[in-house]
Amino acid sequence: MAQFIIVAESGSDLTPALVERYGVRIVPMHVTIGDETYDDGSITGHEVYERARALDVMPKTSAATIHDFATTFDRIHEEEPSATILYLAYSSVTTCSYASALTAAEGRDYVVAIDTKSVSIGQSLIVSRTARYLEAHPEATVDEVTAFVERARDEVLLGFVPSDLAFLRAGGRLSNAQFLGAHLLKIKPVIELVDGNFVATKKLRGTMKRAALHFIDHLMEEGPVDLGRVGLAYSDGLSEDIKRAVEDHVTKLGFKSFDWVEVGGMISSHCGPNAFGAVMQRLA
Repeated sequence: MAQFIIVAESGSDLTPALVERYGVRIVPMHVTIGDETYDDGSITGHEVYERARALDVMPKTSAATIHDFATTFDRIHEEEPSATILYLAYSSVTTCSYASALTAAEGRDYVVAIDTKSVSIGQSLIVSRTARYLEAHPEATVDEVTAFVERARDEVLLGFVPSDLAFLRAGGRLSNAQFLGAHLLKIKPVIELVDGNFVATKKLRGTMKRAALHFIDHLMEEGPVDLGRVGLAYSDGLSEDIKRAVEDHVTKLGFKSFDWVEVGGMISSHCGPNAFGAVMQRLA
């Protein structure tokens, strides 16, 4: 894969194994708690929640900066001057990260930027699929790779179910009225990525276990989906009982494999503790 080197933000929640396997370069996004700002990846979701509780504040997030991208692009170009840098971006409508990267790429004609219109394990799915495509097609042109990424992003079904709605409210994705109503009625909204935007698409009542299983069924209804694999995500605190129930459920639905990813500090700051998410690949 010397022809292309993939770059993605830390908010993609790529596992260390995938980063190493495909040589993906990670640009840090940022988490602020009180007066301290941390590179995402240097602080876990558990640490985010512990420090936020200790200071009685809500965590805030910020995009990767122009400097973050320029430093990464220059380092890669020095190491691999003949390579094309393929930046597969965190959804551009949710952060200014993509805009920062475009500014950093000015005058660097070896950088190709594509908006994945996804985040977290959805962005990770697109990155890993693209890496496998590049492996199988080492002579692929920029236009061919771009066309593949655009098809792949249209096939992503991604969403999550938060348990603690205070984090969505703090992030501006839930109004005070919506928060109070959902809290009183014990409603858990399904938050999906629709054309890059966070959209509350369904309201689920009951326990977190019940909501997680109904959410899986909801994604399946948007199919048909590839039953080869389902990606599962969680934030700090999700119980082992819920995880086992989800595993049993996706197995009964016919999925041949699944894997769990604990989301990092960036995503944890938005979804709050005890959240559950999933990604599926829609069949074309």
